[in-house]
Amino acid sequence: MIQFFIEDVDFKVPQPRKTKSWLQSIIKAEGFTLNQLNYIFCSDEYLLNVNRQYLEHDFYTDIITFDNSEEEAVVEGDIFISIDRVKDNAQELNKPFEEELLRVLAHGILHLVGYDDHEDEQEHEMRAKEDFYLVTS
Repeated sequence: MIQFFIEDVDFKVPQPRKTKSWLQSIIKAEGFTLNQLNYIFCSDEYLLNVNRQYLEHDFYTDIITFDNSEEEAVVEGDIFISIDRVKDNAQELNKPFEEELLRVLAHGILHLVGYDDHEDEQEHEMRAKEDFYLVTS
């Protein structure tokens, strides 16, 4: 089950049913099954507090992913997304907000299925996967 939650921002997920179906298709294509996935859409300040409290990082970010799964090949987690950051990133990259939002939604899932982006090569691979799934959205 995929659920969307809104914290301290005025935001509605565009086409929620279609978006959930697309997200489920990514999970399936990666060879995983879905248990529970929560997306929490919030402000920069809200996510900064999450970043400080749980990761001891003191900077803004667009997404934080928590993997709660205790089983292999099962997706279960909480994904926090700053709508402020997504808007700013879309503007900086000269992309539509909806496209950048979908990229970040997919990015969280890719972390949950084992992709990382700490090194350049890993980041390149993750971006390629995001691009691939954006085409199918």
